[in-house]
Formats: sequence, structure tokens, C-alpha cells
Amino acid sequence: MTLQGFILIVVSVTLSAFGQVSFKIGVDRAGGGDAQTALGTVMSMLLSPMVLVGLALYAIGTVFWLLALKHMDLSLAYPFVALSFIVVVAIGVLGLGEPFNLVKLAGLCLIIAGILVLSRA
Repeated sequence: MTLQGFILIVVSVTLSAFGQVSFKIGVDRAGGGDAQTALGTVMSMLLSPMVLVGLALYAIGTVFWLLALKHMDLSLAYPFVALSFIVVVAIGVLGLGEPFNLVKLAGLCLIIAGILVLSRA
């Protein structure tokens, strides 16, 4: 794996993780729309500015992902997508006040171990 490929993956994964956080903030802030219909609720969420920011972050992250794939095999690059779990948990806990416990810590450690093992394959 080249340094350039690794940087492209980290940028892509980070943008996608921030996209997820934007989705969460957007749907939490979205009004109910027409509370009588599911369509009104969905439209309210889709038109939320933070949901739109999340979509934009995903789009930009996808461009970085495509560039990363030019530099490395998919089977080597794809396990690094799991880094997004780590970023999302960190932002959820530190930025959104979500709970953190030993089970989450153990899961994150397993993800890191898996990435390390696969990156050596």
C-alpha cells in the first residue's frame, strides 16, 4: 500500500463518517413535516440542510475512494472502510454525547485488530 493510497482512503472514510454524523443531526433536527403522512416525514428529513450536507460529504468521499482504488487492490482497500466505525463512535461519544462502554471498546479493538490483520495479508 502506498502512502498516497492510504491518505486517499483515510480522507474518503473520514468524509463518509462525517456524512453519517450529518445524517443523524439532520434527521434529529428535521421537523415532522406533515405528521399525518410518512411521505411528509421523509420529505422533511430529505430536505434537512444537514442531510444535504451529509449527501455532499458522501459524494466527495466517493471521489476520494475512486482515486484510492486506482492505487491499490480492492481487497486491500475495502477493509479500511471499517475505520468509519471508529470515527463514527468517537464523534457520537465526544460530539453527540452518546454512551460509551466496555462492549463498544471491545468491538472497536476487534475492528482495529481485523484491519491490521487484513492489511498484512
